[in-house]
Amino acid sequence: MRSINPFRVVALLLLALLLSGCGYNQIQQKDEAVSAGWSEVLNQYQRRADLIPNLVNTVKGYAAHEQQVLTAVTEARAKVGNINVDADDPASLAQFQAAQGELSGALSRLMVVVENYPDLKADQSFLNLQTQLEGTENRITVARGRYIQLVQDYNTYVRQFPANLTAMVFGHKAKPNFTVENEAQISQAPAVDFGTTPAPAPEPQQPAPAN
Repeated sequence: MRSINPFRVVALLLLALLLSGCGYNQIQQKDEAVSAGWSEVLNQYQRRADLIPNLVNTVKGYAAHEQQVLTAVTEARAKVGNINVDADDPASLAQFQAAQGELSGALSRLMVVVENYPDLKADQSFLNLQTQLEGTENRITVARGRYIQLVQDYNTYVRQFPANLTAMVFGHKAKPNFTVENEAQISQAPAVDFGTTPAPAPEPQQPAPAN
């Protein structure tokens, strides 16, 4: 039986204490939290993408001639599905966010079109899909907001002394995050112009001449 080297044990204990004291364990915990938060963001975005085909088909049954709007939603969903996003790559995250913003805008325009079809708005299948979509949009907002906070917490920590030294040694860098400008743009419903000309205001009536 091999004997345990006491010096090796002491060295390992000292190394463990040093790593703990310089933030190594906290960096690992915060990094795992960011990864879990990102997985939830992707999960909710995928949930929305899964709802879109049924939503488009339902709307098409009542408003088949709204082809431009329906095509825009379908193409935006396809674009989102073709992106292999890497959350640690700023350019990849920006591309992902832009594609999701484009899809959000297309869905907003689709909902505006729906307002012109009372029968569609009363269809039970559409109502169920609309409820699920609204719930999913709320979940996306919550998951995205939580992820932003987790990344901010991680980035702040790995920039602080002495954790920044540990992060540098072990290759932990600050992570890219969703941009505030695009967040505001995504949450704002786009203006929709169907090319209609507003009716002219009625001309004021002249008082009838007194007899």
